[in-house]
Amino acid sequence: MSKIEIKRIDQNEANLVVGLFNQYRIFYGKFSDLGMAKDFIDARLENNESVIFVALDENNPVGFTQLYPKYSSVRLVKNWILNDLFVNPEYRKQGIGEALIKTVMDFAKGQGAVYVQLETAVDNFTAQSLYEQIGFVKQGPDEEFLLYKIEL
Repeated sequence: MSKIEIKRIDQNEANLVVGLFNQYRIFYGKFSDLGMAKDFIDARLENNESVIFVALDENNPVGFTQLYPKYSSVRLVKNWILNDLFVNPEYRKQGIGEALIKTVMDFAKGQGAVYVQLETAVDNFTAQSLYEQIGFVKQGPDEEFLLYKIEL
């Protein structure tokens, strides 16, 4: 494996993550639909509703993460929800997920955020282990998802 590059994409680069986003949805039990995946990603980027980082191996997209803002009126800040994180199965256990998360944390901190939060399925033990290793703290149980948060 060559050196992985992580970069923020803009609307003109949305196609870099459409296939990965579709695989991510399939992982969570949704049906495959590249057209719907493309439309969704295009709309988020066009409307400045999300921030997307992609991990590239020699210009080949192998992972991505998508963030959504979460505003705090009391703290007067914009925090971030790490909503989507996916690494191609062939590239897992190589530190790409961790690198994407740390990129998100650096980005959020640079934006003045106080924390980043995320959710994962209660049975996604691999992801839970990674989040806890990085320093995310479980906020409470849910029947389907676990909420994690890390202070920046």
